[in-house]
Amino acid sequence: MHLRYSYRIYPTMGQRASLARTFGCARVVYNDALAVRKEARKAGRPYPKSTGLQKVVITAAKKTPERAWLASVGVDPLIQSLRDLDTAYRNFFDSVSGKRQGRPVGLPRFKSKRDVRQSLRFTRNGFRIRGNGKLNLAKIGDVRVKWSRPLPADPSSVTIVLDPSGRYYASFVVDVEPEHLPEVDAEVGIDLGLTTYAVLSTGEVIDNPRFLRKAEKRLKAAQRELSRKAKGSKNRAKARAKVARAHAKVADTRMDWLHKQTTRIIRETQAVYLEDLNVRGLARGRLAKSVHDAGWSTFRRLLEEKAARYGRTVGIVHRAFPSSQLCSQCGHRDGPKPLAVREWACSACGVLHDRDLNAARNILAAGQADRLNAPGGPVRPGVAIPRQARPVERGTRLGDQRTTGDRAAGAGGIPAR
Repeated sequence: MHLRYSYRIYPTMGQRASLARTFGCARVVYNDALAVRKEARKAGRPYPKSTGLQKVVITAAKKTPERAWLASVGVDPLIQSLRDLDTAYRNFFDSVSGKRQGRPVGLPRFKSKRDVRQSLRFTRNGFRIRGNGKLNLAKIGDVRVKWSRPLPADPSSVTIVLDPSGRYYASFVVDVEPEHLPEVDAEVGIDLGLTTYAVLSTGEVIDNPRFLRKAEKRLKAAQRELSRKAKGSKNRAKARAKVARAHAKVADTRMDWLHKQTTRIIRETQAVYLEDLNVRGLARGRLAKSVHDAGWSTFRRLLEEKAARYGRTVGIVHRAFPSSQLCSQCGHRDGPKPLAVREWACSACGVLHDRDLNAARNILAAGQADRLNAPGGPVRPGVAIPRQARPVERGTRLGDQRTTGDRAAGAGGIPAR
């Protein structure tokens, strides 16, 4: 399975200028190739292939006065930008044909030099890790890397990212084998919410940290300062960076908390069952800010990815399942209840239920029933089958070559600590 390992890098001023030049060249090559394909489609000509585009927008363009500066950067990021365009078109066609699930994907669009996030990718031919721990990039030089942990294997590619707050990162793609944890007997159902972030069927309650709400005062002050700056001025650019750093701090804190919670749950339980929430729909309502602050989709994604890596199971119960209406003791359906009702007594057996705990227990029972009784298909409509989480490769093009080296700490010339 493919994993990404991201590290903070600290390029010098000269290296930052070289990276900015490479960002711009990769963007120009992408836009030129997109323009050629749009013109070909408009004229009714055959669809240009990647090899032909490479000869036109890179090889031949370097010989023209208008694009002669393309020769000042490494060719590897330019070729990868064309492959990114191929991926964008492939995603669009798969979405139109129904092969790609999820929200519809539109046609590729031209990139802007004003985008606050820039990235470029190097394959094995464009980078290497020095023995002293520095990252050597073609026509950029040796960049200092903050190795927070050793790579488990030799990387197949690296993506250099400049985020809106001005930080540089190196994101390595490595191919590792799943590390199955020892099996345990515990299984848990989880009911997600806003008042409390999650209630587990075991009775454990995870409080909602509300990172965005706690940082709103600081964010508002930074945004007010930005609104007072003249457009196009250097002070406005500094104020924009300050706002971006404030938002990055909130996002990093939330992601760190989600990683810790999901790792603990995966290590302690053999199977996890969740409800398939309509996050996009909830994010359009009056609770949109709180829904976005909770990060339910990220929570589910991290659980699925870690389950695939460590040999656990993640089950998703359909959103139509009435988890809040059923009595977890006798199974009686007591009907819908307003959100203000946090406790209720079953009209059939008289048991007093906490709303969230009862829902978590119902989610656990529904997930276990379908996992045990219907391994090949659902036994009743409205409940999805819990499944073994699939290996996930995010942000990596499918054409990357897989590494074949043995897994070892400190691989790739990185000092093991």
